[in-house]
Formats: sequence, structure tokens, C-alpha cells
Amino acid sequence: MVSYTPLPVSSQGLAQRAKPSSLQVGLYMVAWIVSSNITILFNKWLLDTAGFTILLVTWHLVFATVVTQILARTTTYLDSRHELPNSWDFYLTTVLPIGIVSSGSLVASNFVYLYLSVAVIQMLKAASPVSVMIVSWLFGVMDPTIGKIANILVIAMGVAVASAGMIEFSVIGFIFQMGGLAFEAVRVVMTQVMLNGEGLKMDAMVGLYYYAPVVAILNLLVAFMIEVPHFDMADFHRVGFPTLFLNAAVAFTLNFTSMVLIGKTSGLVMSLSGIFKNILLVICSVIIWHVTITPMQLLGYSITLFSELKPFLHDSVPSPQLA
Repeated sequence: MVSYTPLPVSSQGLAQRAKPSSLQVGLYMVAWIVSSNITILFNKWLLDTAGFTILLVTWHLVFATVVTQILARTTTYLDSRHELPNSWDFYLTTVLPIGIVSSGSLVASNFVYLYLSVAVIQMLKAASPVSVMIVSWLFGVMDPTIGKIANILVIAMGVAVASAGMIEFSVIGFIFQMGGLAFEAVRVVMTQVMLNGEGLKMDAMVGLYYYAPVVAILNLLVAFMIEVPHFDMADFHRVGFPTLFLNAAVAFTLNFTSMVLIGKTSGLVMSLSGIFKNILLVICSVIIWHVTITPMQLLGYSITLFSELKPFLHDSVPSPQLA
């Protein structure tokens, strides 16, 4: 997915394994970083070529639905799903609400690629810890402290400075990006509250198994209202099915590498990897699309990155992952 965020996942749902070697950890990190950035850059190219962001994301989810259904029936990778309730109550009170906010997150976060560059989007995404912490406080799953509030204010200041330094500021793009962050924050916290609150565990692949069909249907309904009336088969032929198939396969690979990284390492490693991944993505955006980064943007982004790294450098307080 263009602005990719893995569907609901609980690292507690992954089996405990032997501690991997430093080389293995490095390989897992590289695999996730490469698959994530390739997915984003690949999708950015597709959007520039044909547009139709919602239909593209819906295609990813349909592909994920088919693959997870096949895996569930032919392998043991998704056997942990049998530990979850198989009832309408579970679907209506847990799967559907999280699916709705997941759909909102994907729609808003992908529309922004029509208005802002990849580099600018990654800088604005640095505000995700702010949105997640605020929503966590509102849901009562995290207690505010002076230190956390101060760190959030510094992150927000860095994002504000980076935004002020944009050469071509798009209000619509900024609104979509902030809306995407808000939806994503609600999704993350809702997943934590609903699953952990009921003592349930769900790893990434099982999360895809449950949520991909729901989000695909919701996104398709939105696409029918917004994009389908303007869809031209010439756009499809210009891209071609083999390219779309490869694109969906790359996006699915990202889900798998995300699951492996969390299962083999920890959320801390993934958070630190996410910061490094986004820095690389900004650099790639500058090289590929010749995006101009102003000194003010660099200053704001540097302030934000330092604020996100600070908890790890001091007391290892985890920071929400940047996707």
C-alpha cells in the first residue's frame, strides 16, 4: 500500500523463539526496510502513472484476502486463528470497528500522495507518535507525564518547522496526511484496547486474514462513490495486470517481513528500523524525483528525529512505529 501501515497486530500473539544472532537481526531489518520502501516507491510510480489510489489499495487487500485464505487452508501458518472467537459478536464488536478506522487510515494516507512528495509525507509522518500518544491518553491506556508531554511538544514543533519550510504547501495534502495519522492512531489504540482487553492475541498474518476482507469491502464502497465513475480502462491497460500483480505481491511481502521482524526481534527494533527506513525514503525521494528539501525542512525533521530517538537513548521507552 502506498502509505503502508500493517493491519492490526499483537506481538504477544507470536510464539517465543530462540534469540536470533546479530547477523539475523540485521538481515530481518534489511528485509523489512527494503520491502517497505520498495512498496511505497512502487506505488508512488503507479499513482503517478494511473492514479486511482483507493482502487489500488483495494486491489492489495483483495490479493491479501486470497493469499491468506489459501494459506489458512493449505498450511499451518494461520492456525493461531483458531484461538480467536468465531462469532458474529467478535466480528461486529472487534473486527468491524477496527476495519472501519483501518479503511479511513488507508484512504486518507493514500490520497495525500496526489498532493505531496514522498519526502514531505515522511516528514509529516514523523508526527505519528504525537497522535498515538494523544489518542492513548484519551482511551486511558497511557498516563501523561511531564517528560512525555515535553517530548511530544518538541516533536510537534519539529513537524511544524518542517511544514513551514515547504516550497509548495498543499493544504489539502496536509489535511489528508493529518487525517490519516489520526485514523491510524485510533486504529492502533483500538486494537490494543479491544484485543488485549479481551485477552486475545493476533499476529500480523492472522490480522490480515480477518481484516483484509472487511477493509477491502469498505474501500470498494468508497471507490464506487469517488473513483469508479471516473475509471478508464486505458489506465488499467497502461499499467497492465502483470505489473499490478507484482505490485500486490510486493505489498504482501511487506506484511510477511513485518511479521518476521516483530516475531524474531522486538517492537523496539522495529521502531528504530522505522526511523532509519524513513530517512532512506526521504533520500530516495530526493534522488528519484529531484525533490527540493529546504534548510528549514531539514532542521524541523532533525528536531523530530532527535526527539523520537531520545527515549531509546535514555530509558528505552518505546516510540510508536513510523510507517
